[in-house]
Amino acid sequence: MNIICLDLEGVLVPEIWIAFSEATGIKELRLTTRNISDYDVLMKKRIKLLALNNLKLKDIQNVISTMSPLEGALNFLETIREKTQVIILSDTFSEFAKPLMQKLRWPTLFCNNLIISDDGSVVDYTLRQENGKYKAVKALKSMGYGIIASGDSYNDVTMLKEADHGIFFRPPEGIVNEFPQFPVTNTYSELFSEIEKVL
Repeated sequence: MNIICLDLEGVLVPEIWIAFSEATGIKELRLTTRNISDYDVLMKKRIKLLALNNLKLKDIQNVISTMSPLEGALNFLETIREKTQVIILSDTFSEFAKPLMQKLRWPTLFCNNLIISDDGSVVDYTLRQENGKYKAVKALKSMGYGIIASGDSYNDVTMLKEADHGIFFRPPEGIVNEFPQFPVTNTYSELFSEIEKVL
């Protein structure tokens, strides 16, 4: 049996931090794992920017509540779920994800947590484990599952390498050039076709 492992942001929903950047006008918050490969460096930069601008968790959640899945994402996800199991492996946070998971009709999500102070400020974050996407795929393979994985960013590459079949979805050109071994898809129909080749 196969399991499909999908990244969340950039694959099924828009990038949360980019949406928040647009809402606040803080350009530096546009940076994602497409730009900075070291996730800890990226998150510390984000947390510092939130503190400097007196922005709280609730401010981010208010923006997330207005967001919707990418066009075609729900139909794609439901079509795939009719064929096999899907797990979303994301570096997002449970404090962010609930409204988006509801709009995607509650797929299984593995993600991380934020550390929030009494006044609602984001002061730190905790990973369930280092390199969690890779380790989740490795663990699922150890249970006898074949893994098809898709993502778009630097933090997806180890997951794609460990999977039996890794597929890029709408990645930036720089990442494609660095990792030419993965097929590149830009539409859900293309991604579905790549997955069907394996299923």
